[in-house]
Amino acid sequence: MKLFLDWSAYKDAGMGDAYADIPKAGGDYAKAIAVCIGSRACEQAGKGVMCPSFRISGNPELSTGGRVKLLKAALNGELGRAPFEHGELAEAMDLCVSCKGCKRECENEVDMALIKAEYLAQRFSATGTPLRNRLFAAVPKLLVRFPKAGRLIRWRNRHRVLAQCADRLLGISAGVKLPEPAEQPFSAASVRDKLQNDTDMPEVVLFVDTFNRHFNPAVAEAAVSVLAAAGYRVHLLAEDGHADAARRPLCCGRTYFANGMIAEARQEARRLLQALTPHLEADRWIIGLEPSCILSLRDEYLSMGLGEQARQLAAKVVLLEEFIAREQAAKRWTLTFNALGRQKLLIHGHCHQKAVGATKAMRKVLKLIPGLDSEQIESSCCGMAGQFGLESEHAGVSREMAEQGLYPALRAEPDATVVANGFSCQQQILNGGHAKPLHIAEVLYAALGG
Repeated sequence: MKLFLDWSAYKDAGMGDAYADIPKAGGDYAKAIAVCIGSRACEQAGKGVMCPSFRISGNPELSTGGRVKLLKAALNGELGRAPFEHGELAEAMDLCVSCKGCKRECENEVDMALIKAEYLAQRFSATGTPLRNRLFAAVPKLLVRFPKAGRLIRWRNRHRVLAQCADRLLGISAGVKLPEPAEQPFSAASVRDKLQNDTDMPEVVLFVDTFNRHFNPAVAEAAVSVLAAAGYRVHLLAEDGHADAARRPLCCGRTYFANGMIAEARQEARRLLQALTPHLEADRWIIGLEPSCILSLRDEYLSMGLGEQARQLAAKVVLLEEFIAREQAAKRWTLTFNALGRQKLLIHGHCHQKAVGATKAMRKVLKLIPGLDSEQIESSCCGMAGQFGLESEHAGVSREMAEQGLYPALRAEPDATVVANGFSCQQQILNGGHAKPLHIAEVLYAALGG
């Protein structure tokens, strides 16, 4: 079996006594699956993320361990000649939302999100990639090539007939609103006066991802303002010295990766790494805003055969709040913030933030704002999970996941301001009838000291 991802890093990691249970086929992919020891920690309720599909169904086959058993059967030839197309396995993997809860909360760190990417690549190589997957994967390109796409999305959101047509033809649920692009995407011109900052402080690079560029440009503008106010010289990665950026802004490739289109994801990753080379050589921190994009650079890039440069990047890329927390700990962060008055702030962490413990940095940085009353929401996955909550067959399941913790917490504090850095999390909160959450960059910008 030809593998699409590089699984050699998992060859001897965390195997314990699992070697005896390695399937006959699949090589290092099989070994990555076989690290599961069957503890059934993924079938727990209460605190944590793992495993959202099991939590709402109670079905063991829809847990991490249940998926492992089916994958082992597939690689052992027990599911027929086309195992990745087998109905039972397809259903189990279909309801995995790639939250990465298992990678953090499982004793042996089973990475089902990564396993699913390989599974999708194997499945689609045999069946062809469905149109809906190809459309969602190509969103970063489509937003640039068809600048009037935002108008079409707004029409769809406001006209039931158009939404129903998209439901029938593409399987995009008529019962949910699609994210609407901003009238004008983020541009360096909007913050140019803040980029020429003569200072002895280190230079940093801000990677403005597809989602904040096109849907939340105010977030990128706020991040530049905060970093510049703190005395840093900010390079904007997608528009700074890279010729191709003028045609199409740089993208991490996450949308392709999540849809099993590994070759396309690798192409985007190489393009990004090429632009990053001078910054890595200059030992600058690469700062990002969207957890699913930025944490891909620390994690998924290591599995795509991108070489030493990917490992160098993984050591230098951080979310905005992680960077500020590091600088504060090193006593290099001197910017002070004003109080925002008496208001309650609820923090919802993106699943991938939780998987790497990055929500701690959010809480720490928000404490820099005097008198702020903040509280983290205890919840599993919000259920949007990229495109998952927009798909016709998954929209109801997505709402059930949100009802596991997120929506009840929001209803209990209707007057609280919500902070959620994840783009898909923000959309799920909006689709639940709540006010649009703020990104932490926007909160910090609102509290900038004089």
